[in-house]
Amino acid sequence: MFKDLSGNYGNKLGVVFFHPPLSQPPRVTDVSSLTPSSLTGREVLTPFPGLGTAAAPAQGGAHLKQCDLLKLSRRQKQLCRREPGLAETLQDAAHLSLLECQFQFRHERWNCSLEGRTGLLKRGFKETAFLYAVSSAALTHTLARACSAGRMERCTCDDSPGLESRQAWQWGVCGDNLKYSTKFLNNFLGPKRGSKDLRARADAHNTHVGIKAVKSGLRTTCKCHGVSGSCAVRTCWKQLSPFRETGQVLKLRYDSAVKVSSATNEALGRLELWAPAKPGSPTKGLAPRPGDLVYMEDSPSFCRPSKYSPGTAGRVCSREASCSSLCCGRGYDTQSRLVAFSCHCQVQWCCYVECQQCVQEELVYTCKH
Repeated sequence: MFKDLSGNYGNKLGVVFFHPPLSQPPRVTDVSSLTPSSLTGREVLTPFPGLGTAAAPAQGGAHLKQCDLLKLSRRQKQLCRREPGLAETLQDAAHLSLLECQFQFRHERWNCSLEGRTGLLKRGFKETAFLYAVSSAALTHTLARACSAGRMERCTCDDSPGLESRQAWQWGVCGDNLKYSTKFLNNFLGPKRGSKDLRARADAHNTHVGIKAVKSGLRTTCKCHGVSGSCAVRTCWKQLSPFRETGQVLKLRYDSAVKVSSATNEALGRLELWAPAKPGSPTKGLAPRPGDLVYMEDSPSFCRPSKYSPGTAGRVCSREASCSSLCCGRGYDTQSRLVAFSCHCQVQWCCYVECQQCVQEELVYTCKH
C-alpha cells in the first residue's frame, strides 16, 4: 500500500545553460544562485513510503536503526530489518530517481523539484505517473546492482539460467540480479489496493511500467578469450543498461501518456482502466497497453507558484530552445558572466599536456517574474 508523503523539502537542483555573447548586458557579479545546489539527504524523494532520512553504511546491527529511521509501513520495516543493506539501497534508489527525473525534465516547466511534491502525489497528473514509474525503476535497478556488488546479504550475482549454447560459454563476472530485485520489490510494495480504487490501479500500473523499463534494458555482455583473439571461450554476464537509458524510455512514455477513466469488466466483475476513444473514432475505447503511462487529470500549467510546483520565475532557459515555453510568455532577463576554461593546449615532450587559461563571456537567460 502506498502512503501519502509529508515533511519538509530541501533545495532543488538547477541546470544552467550558457550561450555565446550576443550583446553587452549588465554583468553578473554573483551567480551562485545559478549553480546546482546539493541534496542534504533528508528529502522525501519518491512516491514510495517516505525514504526521507539519510542512511549511513550499515555496520553490525546498525541497519536495524536505519530501518527505523526510514518512513516505512510496519510491514516494510520488518522486511527492511531482515535485509541488511536494504536501508542504504533504498536511499540510493531515492537519490537516483530524483536526479534522473530532474535531468529528464530540465527543459520543462515542471522540473521535478522537491517543492510541491506532496501535493502532486495526491493527484492523478502525468507528472505523478512519471514519478511512480521512475521511482520503481530506480528501486529495481539499484537493488539488482546492490546484489551483484555484495551489499545485500540475502542475494548475490545473477546465475543466468536459460542461456543457449552453454558449451561455448563460461559464465563469469558478477551479473546484475534483476530476478531477485523484481521479486523482492513486488513483495516490498505489498498487495494492490482494492480493485474499486481507480487511482490505486493507475499507480500500480505506472509502477510496473517502471519495472518493465528496467527489464527491457537487461542485456547479456560477453568477453572473448583465446589465442590471437580466436574467442575459443566467451565469458558472459547479465548487465543492466545505464539508468540514463531507462530514464529516456520513461520520458518518452510520459510524452505519449494515455488519459484513462474507469470501466467495469463484467466478465471479471471489477473496475478496469480504460482509455476513451477520441471523437470520431469507430471504437468505444481501449485498455491501455502494459507499457503506457496512464493519468486521470490534466496537469496545471506549472507557470506560477502553487502547491504543485514553485513556478518558473527565475529558471534558467535556452533562448533558442526553451525560453518561449518555459517563461510562459512573461519574457526573460539576460545577464553575462565570465567563465574560465583551458585553451591553446599542447603536448609537451611525451607525457603531459600543457594548457593556458582563457576567459570567455557567456550569457545566462532567466525567466522574468
